[in-house]
Amino acid sequence: MPHLVVQYSANLDAVTDMQALCSTLNRVMVDTGLFPLGGIRVRAFPCTAHAIADLDRKNGFADMVLRMGAGRSEADRKRAGEAIMAAARAHFQTQLDEPYFALSLEVVEIDPDLSWKVNSIHPRLKKPDDHRT
Repeated sequence: MPHLVVQYSANLDAVTDMQALCSTLNRVMVDTGLFPLGGIRVRAFPCTAHAIADLDRKNGFADMVLRMGAGRSEADRKRAGEAIMAAARAHFQTQLDEPYFALSLEVVEIDPDLSWKVNSIHPRLKKPDDHRT
């Protein structure tokens, strides 16, 4: 963990590189120093069916949800959210300059008693002095 999921209006595929956004957001999450490399996941899903605001066909959105395991301080969760939002804003600046776009991010802390994970990537990437989980 953490997982960052981006749902977006499919009309964005014609005007922006979503793979580049995923790679950028991955790098931002690594750079925060808050997350183990082996747990970071960034994925984006286009929404082909949607109804946005006044139904203008130019309307678009990107809605991000960052889910992370419990244990980080509120200040650290906020710092991660601010870094992710800043990178997303930069990526979508062209869309934000027009009156047809909405960008959002929610940070969710996962209850450890209600979350199960198996990950064989961690042992491969974990350095002997890396104690982050």
